[in-house]
Amino acid sequence: MNVKSGVVSRRETLAMAAIAGLAALIAPRISIADEQTVAAEIKKLYGDKKFDSGKIKLDVPEIAENGLVVPVTVDVESPMTEQDYVKAVHVFADGNPLPGIVSYRFTPACGKASASTRMRLAQTQNVICIAEMSNGNLHMTKSVVKVTIGGCGG
Repeated sequence: MNVKSGVVSRRETLAMAAIAGLAALIAPRISIADEQTVAAEIKKLYGDKKFDSGKIKLDVPEIAENGLVVPVTVDVESPMTEQDYVKAVHVFADGNPLPGIVSYRFTPACGKASASTRMRLAQTQNVICIAEMSNGNLHMTKSVVKVTIGGCGG
């Protein structure tokens, strides 16, 4: 910028526009999924099918002192035979930037429909688990995980 005249040159204007555009591309996206976003994702997968309760054991902590590494374990009750097995398990969270946390695929050869992982939770939120059975039945369960700030119950 020309200090004496207070006028910005065309070259300076283009440089500022390029920097602003680059910053917009690099800036982290802070949009958060909500219950409606999760419901829309589930509807994409299963339409208006009915969900039953039971069969799923979702093991997540009630209080997570560190939202960066929240353990999650899913066990689905099933004989895991060729005629009756768990096809897929999907885990969602309604307070993260993306609603889908993890999806697992199973076959009868797995022997057991069980999986564990760690997830990052941005804030206190619902964790939803859906199990899709080989016969087309769907089961759902939900747990609330309270994410504390520094373990202080925030």
